[in-house]
Amino acid sequence: MSLGLPVHLAPIGVARAMARGMHVMALVAILSSLVSVLTVQALLPENIIWPAALALIPLLVTLWILDREGTWVATVGYLLIGAASIYWFVLTCTVEYPGATASDNFIFSMAKIALVLVGGVGVGSFPAVAWSIIGFILAETATGLATIPTNSVYVFDGTTAVALGLVLIVITAVSVNRNRVRLAKPSLHRAARDEYIAHVRQRMEVRAAAMLHDTVLNHLAAVATSSSAALDPDLRARVSRDLEVLVGEEWLIEDGADGAAVDTEWQSTRLAVVLADARQLGLHVEVSGDPSVVTRLDADRATAVSLAVKQCLVNVARHSGTDRAEVVVYGSDTDISVMVIDSGKGFDVGGTATDRLGLRHSIRRRIESVDGSVQVWSTPGRGTSVLLRVPATAAEEVSR
Repeated sequence: MSLGLPVHLAPIGVARAMARGMHVMALVAILSSLVSVLTVQALLPENIIWPAALALIPLLVTLWILDREGTWVATVGYLLIGAASIYWFVLTCTVEYPGATASDNFIFSMAKIALVLVGGVGVGSFPAVAWSIIGFILAETATGLATIPTNSVYVFDGTTAVALGLVLIVITAVSVNRNRVRLAKPSLHRAARDEYIAHVRQRMEVRAAAMLHDTVLNHLAAVATSSSAALDPDLRARVSRDLEVLVGEEWLIEDGADGAAVDTEWQSTRLAVVLADARQLGLHVEVSGDPSVVTRLDADRATAVSLAVKQCLVNVARHSGTDRAEVVVYGSDTDISVMVIDSGKGFDVGGTATDRLGLRHSIRRRIESVDGSVQVWSTPGRGTSVLLRVPATAAEEVSR
């Protein structure tokens, strides 16, 4: 019952729920007594029994106050006023109703059960048990006192006693269940912690593999294919910049973990920076569609998309045999899609080697780590298209 609540709120929530349930049953018991009195009055119009119904009104009012306020004062008031109401109720009925010759009459029992179902304040099983027992004692005492002026017979009310026993059984069962839940919570917390750690480790492995390909492997490939003994100045600058990133360990920080603001202008987005870098490297990149929709992405997804597009453009420059590419950006209410298209030599998607780490780590796993998807279409001699699709961030979330 308390698994869905924080540890410090679970006992309070259980106590309030149990008290509310007892108050509902007490209301049913009072109304049953009220209906019984009015029925007897209708059957015996010559007897003046209806004043007994008025005795139940204070009990109804104090029950409503108790359920609304739930304080010590309201609990004590309900018990004391309820005992007085039962005394008046039993006294009136025994005087005017010939059938009420003993104090354990059903009409009396229902009113007394309402006092047992006090559901008073306090957290834990002991306060709930104590309030119910006090209610039972006060109800029986008021009944016994009411039989004295009328010389009627006092009989211990077995029905009310059974109701008290059932209430105590329910309270005990709830208490035992709460203790079991309390013992189980450390195991649940450990399981949740282990699951979170595994999720973080998996994200870091994906980020590390993608960063390895984006930096070390790309640069080694560029150096290996360099035609001169000296490094190209642009390549040297990129290698130096990426080394600073790796040594500084900025890539270990979760994107957006420091509360960085989301880009709201297309020109300042990470994707726009990636396209500008690709053009500086000699690749002619044409942008179409609605590039402004990338401003709806949060920091994690904006970074994943921009770095995946960067790897797509690196593949175009390195493998396609063309220096032209088109980047199409479009969005819907739920998704943002970016497609990188080239008209180069293409390749056989089904025959892609397992060591093609760029497609596997820098693109596919990177996008999948932010709940996105990747689709690749390529035909030898006709070019390649790579579609990246990630969930969109609602506009109102970005503006917060």
